Amino acid sequence: MTSTAAAVSSSVPQTQPVTTVASNSSAGAAGGSVINVASLVSQLVTATEAPQQALLSNQTQQVTTQISALAQLKGALSTFQSALGALDTPGGFQLETANSSSATVFTATAGNGAPTGTYNVSVSALATAQQLLSNPVSGGTIGTGTLQLSLGGTSFSVTIDGTDNTPQGLAAAINGAAGNPGIAATVLQGTSGAYLLLSSSQTGAANTISVTETDAGTGLAAFTYGTGNTANYTQEAAAQDAAFSISGVAFTSPSNTVSTAMSGVTLNLLGTSPTSGTPPTAVPGTLSIASDTTTITGNIQSFVTAYNTLRSTLTQLGGYDSSTNTAGPMMGDAGLQGIQSQIQQALYSIVNTGSSTYNTLASVGITTNADGSLSVNGATLSAALSGNFSAVSQLFSGAGGVAASLNSDITSTLGTNGALTAEGNTLASRENSLTDQSNQLQTQMAALSASLTQQYSALNALLSSLQSTSSYLSQQFATLPQVQGKANA
Repeated sequence: MTSTAAAVSSSVPQTQPVTTVASNSSAGAAGGSVINVASLVSQLVTATEAPQQALLSNQTQQVTTQISALAQLKGALSTFQSALGALDTPGGFQLETANSSSATVFTATAGNGAPTGTYNVSVSALATAQQLLSNPVSGGTIGTGTLQLSLGGTSFSVTIDGTDNTPQGLAAAINGAAGNPGIAATVLQGTSGAYLLLSSSQTGAANTISVTETDAGTGLAAFTYGTGNTANYTQEAAAQDAAFSISGVAFTSPSNTVSTAMSGVTLNLLGTSPTSGTPPTAVPGTLSIASDTTTITGNIQSFVTAYNTLRSTLTQLGGYDSSTNTAGPMMGDAGLQGIQSQIQQALYSIVNTGSSTYNTLASVGITTNADGSLSVNGATLSAALSGNFSAVSQLFSGAGGVAASLNSDITSTLGTNGALTAEGNTLASRENSLTDQSNQLQTQMAALSASLTQQYSALNALLSSLQSTSSYLSQQFATLPQVQGKANA
């Protein structure tokens, strides 16, 4: 009996803690949590999600980099295209300068399309504005009533009453009147009394001043002036048109700034021409109009600088840096290679300029350096502009011209149906697809987490139940009589 009890005792393990995957905080007692479900599920979900999320993240980063690079390329092309604006149409070469040999008599400015050449200009009279000085007013006061003043074809009225019936009051009323087209009134205090000075701001024979009384009274009759009524004022300056000639053709103008005599040219008349001989004869000055090669040269230099900047960007985006073993984000990109090819074709093309001498960029002094950038030989360009200005203009702006072709190519590439626009749409679609895939993955992982939580919670409950049973049995076995030991005794 004792030996049997001993055998049973040795075959039943003593009470030991059950090995579990629970955390340190899990209860070891019967009925406690056997599995840390949250931690286990989190680890399983992370293990499932991580490789897929890493793949999506890498793809998203690549697409984001490509989108950024494409935006940089578009910006660089747009900036370069802006520099073409001064050269891609014939109007960019229709820039002229105007010089006067008699700057005290006239100056001039030339706009697009001004006829180049040299012209004799003489000025016999300047346009002037009328100025009238009233008779002196004694006593300090004037009458009352209403005056209508006119300048050219525009009239306005002023009313004088007992509150402003002084020369100063009349001048203030004129200057402050609504609709005044340009008559300025000033009071001059002389030894004989106060004088009213009326000055027109508008030159020309048609811009004369008239003053009439319109209230049927005579209170202000001393200030009226007009045809047949000039006794009240002395004309200090007459309303007069300018008189001048260009290459023997006579002109008149109500203004000393004249833009209608010669297409594209504005004359500023400053004085009358000197005279010589008997009888006196006007000595004309010369107006010289020539192409503005200084500005055009600057525009060509800006074009070269802009290209070099663009080229640097293209190299950065699509090239390979051997010193760092780093490829540009658009290396091998078809869109970038396509626009590069178009640009190179335009730069090195032979253009039909009507000249066999000046028909390439190199022929006008724009050459390629060892690194692919462009440079300008100023002397060669200057010689080309002076030797055959038209050919240089055609080289850039004519049909098939360098700047015209580049502008057309870039416009097409950046347009709605352009290669870079299509590429941008493709990248945007890929980015949206990756975002959708990432969202779907999150949804799947949430479902997996819920499923695993349910499964392991059920398992946890089962294990907890088994643990309770095991604990109970262990306790029961511990209370059995020590049969084996008594038998031996």
